[in-house]
Amino acid sequence: MVIKSSTSLRNEYNDVSNYCKNHGKPVYITKNGEGDLVVMSIEAYEEREERLGLREKLLEAEMQKMNGAKVYSIEQVSERLKGLIYGEI
Repeated sequence: MVIKSSTSLRNEYNDVSNYCKNHGKPVYITKNGEGDLVVMSIEAYEEREERLGLREKLLEAEMQKMNGAKVYSIEQVSERLKGLIYGEI
């Protein structure tokens, strides 16, 4: 974990930016000795958002399953997709 002060962020912006981009990891920024911000590259942020979105969808599907939604086997899904692709459905 990399921790920098807000003064360091001001004075070493390019170094912090390069670290985030090259390592794909965030930098934690403190202000007056307390945690204040987290800085990360846009790529790392977008990847994180995608993962969180997928996790949300998976949790929603799991809740639906727990509430009695019908589930399908891999074979059933595969057959359905083949039917849709080849116009049989």
